[in-house]
Amino acid sequence: MITFKTYLIICPLVLLAGFVDAIGGGGGLISLPAYLLAGLPVHRAIATNKLSSSCGTALTTYRFARQKLINWKMALPSVIAAVAGSFCGAHLSLLVDQEVLTKVLYVVLPLTALLVLRKDVLKDSAQASAMNRRTAMIAAAVSLVIGVYDGFYGPGTGTFLIIAFSLFAKMDVRTANGQCKAVNLTTNVTSLVVFLHSGQAVITLGLAAAACNMIGGWIGAGMSIRAGTKITRPIILGVLFLLLLRVIGVY
Repeated sequence: MITFKTYLIICPLVLLAGFVDAIGGGGGLISLPAYLLAGLPVHRAIATNKLSSSCGTALTTYRFARQKLINWKMALPSVIAAVAGSFCGAHLSLLVDQEVLTKVLYVVLPLTALLVLRKDVLKDSAQASAMNRRTAMIAAAVSLVIGVYDGFYGPGTGTFLIIAFSLFAKMDVRTANGQCKAVNLTTNVTSLVVFLHSGQAVITLGLAAAACNMIGGWIGAGMSIRAGTKITRPIILGVLFLLLLRVIGVY
């Protein structure tokens, strides 16, 4: 049963999730547990979380686009690759025990954190690559691989996209974040359509949470655009830590 207490639990945490997600991805590591903490059944929690997070991601994407930090022509191949990867990952999850991925993440997460700490991985501008065909191909390949992870497991996908766009496609952190939002928006909306059709989402709660998520996302996007790596790096490290806690079963 949805009560006023449900809103009091979910809305502040979803606002925080929007803030974190706009800066470094991984907001779902905060928002989805918030719905579960409030007592929603798993499927309703996932569906309602998708409603609020999709709205937040849409507003954040708009803010990055307005600052011309999204190259839509280059983002299109990445979006298609991410959707294809997610589709394959979802099917792969039916064939492979997720404990295999858990063991892999025990190694991947600390290594990823070490990469983030390197000053040449997340850059504010500097030696960033030109947005050309080669960059688009690398970004699409990255989106395909991480899309498989998204379909197979999911948490932290945005964080991994930002890191990989910066590391392999040599994007500065603001552009990497903008391209990440374009990819995430498409996959989120695709999932949302499925969940709305299933009737699992709690619409009134989802819309209230969406407003909070959008506020958090708007603030977070502004800080990311202004502060760059000064705020993005610590947020990403925090998301990786949360993901590690989830992997080892702390929450």
